[in-house]
Amino acid sequence: MTSSAVTSLSRIQFAFCFICMWSFIPLAVAEVEERWQPLNPKPRLLVLTDIEADPDDAQTLIRLLLYANQIDIKGLIATTSVHQKTRIAPDTIHTLIDAYGEVQPNLNSHQPGYPDAKTLHSIVKSGVSVYGMQGVGENHDSEGSDWLIREIEKADSRPLWISVWGGTNTLAQALYKLKKTKSENVLKQLINRLRVYTISDQDDSAAWIRQTFPNLFYIVSPGGYGAATWTGINHVVQGIDNTRISNAWIAEHIQQGHGPLGAKYPDVAYGMEGDTPSWLNLINNGLHAPEHPNWGGWGGRYERYIPKLSETDPTGFTGGVPVVPETRPIWTNAVDRYVPVSSNQYGRTVSPGSFEFNGYRETLWRWRDEFQNDFAARMDWRMKRYDEANHAPEVKLLHDHSITVKSGESFHLDARGSKDPDGDALQFYWFNYAEAGTMKDQTVKIHSAENMARVHVVAPDVEKPQSIHFILKLTDRGEPALTSYARVVVRVEPH
Repeated sequence: MTSSAVTSLSRIQFAFCFICMWSFIPLAVAEVEERWQPLNPKPRLLVLTDIEADPDDAQTLIRLLLYANQIDIKGLIATTSVHQKTRIAPDTIHTLIDAYGEVQPNLNSHQPGYPDAKTLHSIVKSGVSVYGMQGVGENHDSEGSDWLIREIEKADSRPLWISVWGGTNTLAQALYKLKKTKSENVLKQLINRLRVYTISDQDDSAAWIRQTFPNLFYIVSPGGYGAATWTGINHVVQGIDNTRISNAWIAEHIQQGHGPLGAKYPDVAYGMEGDTPSWLNLINNGLHAPEHPNWGGWGGRYERYIPKLSETDPTGFTGGVPVVPETRPIWTNAVDRYVPVSSNQYGRTVSPGSFEFNGYRETLWRWRDEFQNDFAARMDWRMKRYDEANHAPEVKLLHDHSITVKSGESFHLDARGSKDPDGDALQFYWFNYAEAGTMKDQTVKIHSAENMARVHVVAPDVEKPQSIHFILKLTDRGEPALTSYARVVVRVEPH
């Protein structure tokens, strides 16, 4: 169904250490990070889906399968939700995997690491066929909740991301059993391994989870769906080109002429792919930093706080799930100021445009054209040879991903080592992502054309250490045009 701050040096170092540890603690919020380097172990992901409640779950699963070489999918669990209270549909998951199996060899010819269909079939599981808290407690274990516990307890250094597209009661049952059977210390260690993103609250067990496990890493826009960040994936925005979420674009680039899996991509009923934002930030595109939801990415940007009940649209559409006050901080809606890039006919190829947008949906739709093009390219991979298709450019910085400078000091951001695997021409665009750093209300100017590989910046004057995030968008001129990113975190120290 459909729908601050950064870390300190010591905690960043600890995060690095978890690569070789069995258990770890989620990164906490601090003022300024001193060092950051992107770590790219393939993230673990387990999905809970009320597939068939709305066609968008099938849409989202089809997209996810195209990124199965970058994401280690550990489970696909069919569940209920407020929109589908008494049935589950694991057979639909199997049907889509069958279609994926027909194109998997060709996908591997473009990028290695796509799992075979047999492996994916083996991790399809079923939750209980009842609604919400009716399925939580004694004698409510299921194949799905048992599988969740198995993955949570597995000796794996990577966090386990749980992407919830429907109801949460299968997760709630797993947590209920762990709380009942484990010591307090062991339970704490197990909870620390989890990263949960739910598409709003689609049953009454979600609030119970957050109240019962206050330290659980949890991303959600609670309350009415109209107040949710995830709606930015399909929201029609006045003042921009919305072509890439149109039915005509979907038909041409996804559904028709793109093999058996494209043919399975259903028409939009209520909204395109409302569940996809729950895992988009796991894709290794150079922008992603999943342990830092406040840094932003394809799946949106989120900050950790206790939202006011009035901010959650409590009278909006929820399908009937009660909206209750939050009792602990959660990762939830954040606001971006976004100025879309303007393409110029003469002179500087691209530059900041004249229209400004502000809001929580903006944290997601600002990247929409880019991730839709990436999706379309991967759909092409299903049927085309490598030399017939387009592939994302490769960013190469000529300096570290973290830079330390003094107030007023000049420095350069340099990506002149970048290249394109298909030999396409490249377009560079640098900008300061102010909201991702600590100087949220101050945009740091780039003192040269933003569309150069190497740009000049002067550090602002600061009275205490501050962090500034610069993002490079590197876009090729292939068809469809594909974008890769680099994030450079600059620490500015006072004199």
